[in-house]
Amino acid sequence: MPYVITDNCIKDLLCVDVCATDSIHPKQDAADFAESTQMYIDPNECIECGACADACSSDAIRLADELPPDKREFAERNAAFYATR
Repeated sequence: MPYVITDNCIKDLLCVDVCATDSIHPKQDAADFAESTQMYIDPNECIECGACADACSSDAIRLADELPPDKREFAERNAAFYATR
């Protein structure tokens, strides 16, 4: 199961800095960074190393199968972000 970023995300980019596979977007210099309400993890690229979850200062990153019921929709939101790219 890949990691998922939820709405607790504060876009501090700490997760981006430690991601081994460069699978967290949008990047700060991306055109859609300012309008994005959070960061997203590509479920097809995530290697489940956990570095992003350890670095996250807002407790916004969890394994998809460990999301609480009120956060499960974010697995689909993360995947949908990459479906349009």
